[in-house]
Amino acid sequence: MTPPQKADNSKPDPFHESVALMARLRAPGGCPWDREQTLSTIRKYTLEEVYEVIDAIDREHWDDLREELGDLVLQVLFYAQIATDEGKFTIHDVLETLNRKLVRRHPHVFGETASAAAGNQAPLAEPSAATPSQVLKNWDEIKRAEKKPSSASLLDTVPRSFPSLLEAAKLGSKAAKVGFDWPDITGILDKLREEMAELQAELQPSSSQQRIEEELGDLLFTAANLARHLKIDAELALRSANAKFRRRFAAMESSTTSPLDTLTAAQLESLWAAAKASEQKNG
Repeated sequence: MTPPQKADNSKPDPFHESVALMARLRAPGGCPWDREQTLSTIRKYTLEEVYEVIDAIDREHWDDLREELGDLVLQVLFYAQIATDEGKFTIHDVLETLNRKLVRRHPHVFGETASAAAGNQAPLAEPSAATPSQVLKNWDEIKRAEKKPSSASLLDTVPRSFPSLLEAAKLGSKAAKVGFDWPDITGILDKLREEMAELQAELQPSSSQQRIEEELGDLLFTAANLARHLKIDAELALRSANAKFRRRFAAMESSTTSPLDTLTAAQLESLWAAAKASEQKNG
């Protein structure tokens, strides 16, 4: 039996080493590209890294996930270092804020006294919540108590920077908290049909592109909230549909020696039907 390995205390802690490396990259004489970035310019890279993490999970490729999570942590360190350079806050401030929030919003784990010491001011009906639904209820109550009363609208708490499908679901969820929601699936399915009919009515030569876009947006908003009612993540559902389309299209390409752009619509539809049938048979 191999004896357990002793920790090598001579090696720097990986997290602190990463913080130091990021600081070096942003320091004079560091990386010219890193030094010229701002909080705004790296936003798009953060979104890309989030989607790459999700993709690795979808593919169940754990080596890729380990690497992509590292890239995501890099984004956090990058933001924090830029904020440090600008005198706004440090990575330690970020972590202290996170730690207080974790304790504050989990009184059922850390206790009411610790939660209150971390800033919780919400009176909880079930502070010792034992079920996921009770935990979420407490979380929402504590989060609501944290918000300053300066927000003009309940919906202002939903960031406009969210991906559109997520924003639509969050808006619907917030409105539902005050009772403004479809009572059941039947109602939202009826609304989906209504929006489809309104879009179809706009598909006329006399209609403006703006009106068509507006009706399509209403249809997508309703679809996103249908997913919310079904307790399905609309973004993940669409990603799954995208992956399915990729698979079936690739099967079409591999099932014929002719370039797809030389085939008729009927031939393409036949290839698609065959790819779909094959996948359903093997799935």
